[in-house]
Amino acid sequence: MTLFLKLGWFFRQHWRTYTLALLMLAGVAVLNMAVPWLIGRAIDALVSGAGEARVQLLSLLALGLAVYGLRFGWRLVLFGTSYRLGNLLRLRFYQRLTRQGQAFYNVHNTGDLMARATNDIDAVELAAGEGVLSGFDGALTLLLVLLMMLVVIDWRLTLVALLPFPLMALGFYRISRSVHHQFQRALEHFSRLNDRTQEALAGIRLVKAMGREGAEDAAFAEIAQCAADSNYRVARSEALYEPVIFLSMAAAMALSIGFGAWLILQQALTVGALASFILYLGQLIWPMFAFGWLLNIVERGSAAFDRIESLLETPDSIADCGERVPDGADIVVQGLDFSYPDSRAPALLGIEFGLPAGGVLGIAGPTGAGKSTLVQLLMRYWERSAGEVRFGGQPLQALQLSALRQGFAYVPQDAFLFSISIADNIALSRPGATLQEIEAAARLAAVHEDIVALPDGYRSLVGERGLTLSGGQRQRLAIARALLSDAPVLVLDDALSAVDVQTEQRILEALRRGRRGQSCIIISHRLSALQHADEILVLSHGQLMQRGDHETLMARDGWYSRMYNYQKLEATLDAH
Repeated sequence: MTLFLKLGWFFRQHWRTYTLALLMLAGVAVLNMAVPWLIGRAIDALVSGAGEARVQLLSLLALGLAVYGLRFGWRLVLFGTSYRLGNLLRLRFYQRLTRQGQAFYNVHNTGDLMARATNDIDAVELAAGEGVLSGFDGALTLLLVLLMMLVVIDWRLTLVALLPFPLMALGFYRISRSVHHQFQRALEHFSRLNDRTQEALAGIRLVKAMGREGAEDAAFAEIAQCAADSNYRVARSEALYEPVIFLSMAAAMALSIGFGAWLILQQALTVGALASFILYLGQLIWPMFAFGWLLNIVERGSAAFDRIESLLETPDSIADCGERVPDGADIVVQGLDFSYPDSRAPALLGIEFGLPAGGVLGIAGPTGAGKSTLVQLLMRYWERSAGEVRFGGQPLQALQLSALRQGFAYVPQDAFLFSISIADNIALSRPGATLQEIEAAARLAAVHEDIVALPDGYRSLVGERGLTLSGGQRQRLAIARALLSDAPVLVLDDALSAVDVQTEQRILEALRRGRRGQSCIIISHRLSALQHADEILVLSHGQLMQRGDHETLMARDGWYSRMYNYQKLEATLDAH
């Protein structure tokens, strides 16, 4: 029952609605207690020949109508409040995800996070609704039934009927422990299944292209079977509640009938009183089922809440402790070192450079040199290991994280588009932008002609992750989105890799004419994109090997000049 203690903050926040629902539940329980008593009175009236049976039947009808109204009311109030808990937990869960950095997502799979946000929170929501109902209604009904049996009927008969109940309590305890552990494993298997499904849908084109449908089907079937087996074990444990209840209640019923018959022979009990007692004993089935159901859903909710709570309590991978805002857009990096978690080799070592406001910085180097890592450190997607980075005259840690991120318009190589219209995708950074401003950004990114050629133009809906567009179109739309923002620094992280050389030059020329003092950091494997940069950094194995403008680097015999000449020769051969 520790789950209810952990959710105490929510119960205190909504104590009025819970109190109203519980009062209506109490009303239903009290009215139900009168039913067996009225039936017993009616039986005795019929046996004695008195004419009160009609009054008892009319009273039963009135009770039924009152119970119906109260049941409708408590369901509306109680379950409506539990849905608020689910909505609140999902909101907090989403907010935690949006505040986490790259390190968090390196160790948490998308499918697992989706499972916690859906299946796990549903289990907690069920406990806050059905659990409260089962616990309160079952306890109140049990108390009232026992009170009627002990005080109104016969205390001796009641004690005899309760003899099997301690054994039932022991069975409940052992079953609930088993359900908790097995349901926790079932949630973990569901996360794996969810993650595999998400990967399969995201990579369906690759699966078909490589002819791996059979292998993927087999792998998915194995994971699905594990999830089914774990759910089967949970269901098998839950199924033990009902036999324990019925065996205990059958034993109690047999003892009650036997001892009650003896009391009738001794003229210590009437037939109507025994009939009322049997009916009251039958009403104990609901509290027993309620307690079994309560233990079941609370153990499920507890296992699910442990998984949710562990994520909600995970500290931000990037601490947002700064209070300042940047004063300008200049960037200064001194002695920057960085190593990825669980990696011994440094990704960056001793990097130093400066980028004045309005300048253009090119970054080149072989694959794995640390180029993308460097720009991600500038935006604090990761925390540096050593050194200092200043933006707008302020250390990064002193800046508000939102103010720092708003200073960069970042275009990664793998451009992400949402399943909305093209115009809305471009206007993500400025939702209030006019269509003319959106079109101007698209023209700078050399994608306007492609858009107007679509049947619905800027209102065309893109598929999931932009799969209905080509790679080059997705990249240029992402560039247009970045150009529409007011960020003082534009970062192109190999964002022109999917376009041809002529389109690349058109975009770069448009950027030079339309940047209006905006700083620019360009990472590119195609060195022709860097030749107009004010300074070019050449990285290799995380270290700064060469630096200078295009003419300076071409005058030296190094990686840059050799690679530039090679690419120029390759372009010449392709042209012929």
